[in-house]
Amino acid sequence: MNLFSVFDPSTGWISLNWLSMFMILKVLPNAFWNTPNKIMTLVIKCNSMISKEMIMHTKMKEPLIIMMSVFMFIMINNLMGLLPYVFTASSHLSFSLSIALTMWLSMMLYGWKNKTNHMFSHLVPIGTPYLLMPFMIMIETISNFIRPGSLAVRLTANMIAGHLLMTLLGNNSNMFVLTMFMWVFMILIMFEMAVAIIQSYVFMTLSTLYSSEV
Repeated sequence: MNLFSVFDPSTGWISLNWLSMFMILKVLPNAFWNTPNKIMTLVIKCNSMISKEMIMHTKMKEPLIIMMSVFMFIMINNLMGLLPYVFTASSHLSFSLSIALTMWLSMMLYGWKNKTNHMFSHLVPIGTPYLLMPFMIMIETISNFIRPGSLAVRLTANMIAGHLLMTLLGNNSNMFVLTMFMWVFMILIMFEMAVAIIQSYVFMTLSTLYSSEV
């Protein structure tokens, strides 16, 4: 056992840890999604506010439902990871990279197939001198290729950092020290809840900005 054992997805021959991503669908009954309630009203209002902000970044309305679905999916997984004995799927690079790479690859395939000239125009910014154009094409190409990696690493690193700190505080066997750090631990939980929501929002916003270039 070490500090990083809490992130180990394999706990036996048949590991069910990754099923925690769909735990919310099993915990909440089907009537919850169909019956008007305060939580669903709050979710609908938040979705409406975020949708208006997404329209400011991109004029296309087609990606809205995809981006909102990704936002809700990542946020639920981040918040579920704060519960005791629940596997944190969003702290693994395979989780975040799968989402980021799928979205980036789909946007690139769509853009280069249907809007080839438009995609080429993004490689050379307006007003670039002729001598710098080859270098700008190389820089823009490299920056385009590292986008899914930056999205994935940002989400994974932020989720791992808070969980490691909570693990360090939770493994302390000294009751006096544990009592002294109790308030810090509670503040850390609130901070982690804010990080879980903010990171899902950042992931969705950056994906929207990338889609606006297609």
